[in-house]
Amino acid sequence: MSKADVAPAVESDPDAAIKPIALSGRMTGSLARRMIAIAALWISVLLIGGGFALDQVLKTAITRNFDSGLEYVLIAMIRSSEIGPDGEVRLIEPLGDQRFLEPYSGLYWQISGGGQEPYRSRSLWERSLTAPTPHVDNQIHTYDSIQFPDEELRVLERNVILPGSATNWRYQIAQSREALDAQVSAVRQTLIPSLALLGLGLIILAALQTFYGLWPLRHIRRAIAAMRGGQSRRVSAPLPLEVQPMVDELNALLAHNEKQAEEARLHAGNLAHALKTPLTVLVNSATSSETELAETVRREAATMQRQVDHHLARARAVGRRGAAQARATVWDSVGSVSRAVAALYPEVRLDAAGDKSVIVRVERQDLDELIGNLLENAAKYGGGSVFVTVGREGDMAEILIEDDGAGILPADRDRVVDRGVRLDSGKPGTGLGLAIVRDVAEIYGGDITLEESEDLGGLLVRLRLPAG
Repeated sequence: MSKADVAPAVESDPDAAIKPIALSGRMTGSLARRMIAIAALWISVLLIGGGFALDQVLKTAITRNFDSGLEYVLIAMIRSSEIGPDGEVRLIEPLGDQRFLEPYSGLYWQISGGGQEPYRSRSLWERSLTAPTPHVDNQIHTYDSIQFPDEELRVLERNVILPGSATNWRYQIAQSREALDAQVSAVRQTLIPSLALLGLGLIILAALQTFYGLWPLRHIRRAIAAMRGGQSRRVSAPLPLEVQPMVDELNALLAHNEKQAEEARLHAGNLAHALKTPLTVLVNSATSSETELAETVRREAATMQRQVDHHLARARAVGRRGAAQARATVWDSVGSVSRAVAALYPEVRLDAAGDKSVIVRVERQDLDELIGNLLENAAKYGGGSVFVTVGREGDMAEILIEDDGAGILPADRDRVVDRGVRLDSGKPGTGLGLAIVRDVAEIYGGDITLEESEDLGGLLVRLRLPAG
């Protein structure tokens, strides 16, 4: 099959590496997780600190309210006190709380001073209240006491000199801390779960805010995937002001790359076509002569022509791979190429079957060349029958080309796709067809494998290309 002139293309080296720009600091990991972790850490610190402060405020308020009740009773004791005929202090009005009359009820009072036996409530029974250290309290003094092993007390005391007496009397009232501690515990049982629930809610809010704030990046990812899949050529969706400059730079980079690729394809194509004409003249001149020099010229010119054709095909495919909108219907390409091959090999029977709707992400001209090379080889080296099957497997389109020829031994199948390798040198050709098919298919993300045809007995070539 004669090859049609091809559009100018650029040579692209897939192994060429571009040195990445080094960024200071660690840039890996999830941006969303990083933002949520920072928010969770800061929320936890604030809630722990705020919770501790709030706990202390509430504890102080509860304790102050508890002390106020005891202080009221202490003042009532002082107001109802008088000095009896024997010089001892006594209460002219009994205190109204019944617990003062019940032994070990948890509420006690005591008046002491002047070296006399302390005057105390019945609830103390045989026990008495003592001060931590000898001292005089002209104002109400509040403290916690553990003088009773089985009961921690909250004690209020004050020293008072009553009218008609020179004795400095110490008034003490004490109550078990059990009720006070129960109130503090109840507040904490409400405070801690509330703060934990608040923290969880704030973290969820931060996560939602993070995902919502980063949502435009997902739009960009989908837009880039659409460009790679051929649905669009630019990121055109409206985006927030913080992201739009990055998208503008991306679009500008794509436009710049397309312009450079087009210019490079033009230069490479001009160079290839400029070489073809002198090579053709050399081959024609050498063919007319039978000298040893002429044979050398023919051989080397043929090698040069193979290299030009090979690299021109690869350059065109690499250049067109950047055009994400490339699409081609396999069945249309099979039909047009089959007619051309049938005209070259009228004695060969060409049949095709399969899915007529299969589309591949390949430029139509490149698809024609891929199928054309395979069909021409099958017609040239087969026994007279060629069968093409078009199908789809997952996200890949499969084109099976079978012939009824002698086939290729398994040991030679990997070698025959190398550039310039020919197993049958008795027929004209350059040994370049399968190499071009392999390289162009790989450039587009596909592959080619050689197998044995179960139906026709010859070679089966399985060409796989990305489906559209």
